Amino acid sequence: MKTIIDIARAAGVAKSTVSRYLNGGSVSEETREKIERIIKQHNYVPNTFAQSLKAKKTSIIGTIVPRLDSFAVSQTLMGIDEELRERQYQLLISSANQDMNREIEEIYALARQKISGLLLLAAQITEQHLKAIRECRIPVVMIGQQHSLLHSVVHDDFHAGYMMGRHILNKGHRRIAYLGVTEQDIAVGVMRKEGFRKALDEYKDCEVRYYESSFRMNEAVAAAERLLEDWMPTIIVCATDNIALGVMKAAFLKQIPVPSGLSVTGFGGYDVTEIIHPALTTVKYHYKRAGKLAAENIISLVNREPVEMVTVLNCEIVGRESVDNLQGRII
Repeated sequence: MKTIIDIARAAGVAKSTVSRYLNGGSVSEETREKIERIIKQHNYVPNTFAQSLKAKKTSIIGTIVPRLDSFAVSQTLMGIDEELRERQYQLLISSANQDMNREIEEIYALARQKISGLLLLAAQITEQHLKAIRECRIPVVMIGQQHSLLHSVVHDDFHAGYMMGRHILNKGHRRIAYLGVTEQDIAVGVMRKEGFRKALDEYKDCEVRYYESSFRMNEAVAAAERLLEDWMPTIIVCATDNIALGVMKAAFLKQIPVPSGLSVTGFGGYDVTEIIHPALTTVKYHYKRAGKLAAENIISLVNREPVEMVTVLNCEIVGRESVDNLQGRII
């Protein structure tokens, strides 16, 4: 027994009566008890997904992520899922696999499934993104990036970079490498680096060189090996924890001890950074909180309630063993 029609037949009532009961509508006490008894007897579970597709207003929120094998993405999705479940909404996830064209295609694909709103974790927003959003006519909240035309929940990347810069300077580091990512990613590739650069600009005796990697750990290992062949800084500041782990692997392969031979830092606050040895100095981001706030905001937009265009989350420096203290020492 899998459909409303089956339940209606067994209860001797109209299909519309069962539908009204399932949607919290008014039915007589006798009918309610009869329907409940039959539902329990046959372990009937309403197909809320199908119900949403038939309704004018669905309870489905689509979420497009760049990749699934990411700590930041998984933590953000956990926050989204918790909040949506609590508010009786469903989560529909689509991965773009770091392909921007696929990302845009998924906006249209999710809209065809009659989602009420869209949460978008994108590295950048192009005119094609904006065109798709306009044509689909669904409310959108971005997570992790900011655009003047879209609501967004972002981490304070500029301040995070600034805090990290001040932290390593206070530890006495003056020969510094920064291993970042493409500037097409405004939050990670630009804002973190600019905040870091601002901190270092306040000191006049620093030698800083900037390098670039991808987000993937194996490519970060190769980038770090090239960096260390080019130059030997006292510290490598990495734009993400994944890149930092790649740098630590490269240092191990080159038999450079961390932190006495090379200090390393990251951004993110991934769980693994606390249990590796030496534990990684990083900036902790509150990804789960970002997911919950984004879910709150998209539900408000779906219900046509006012929402701030930008919600900014603070982050915090976590000092650990991977940064050597060079204060008072000749480098």
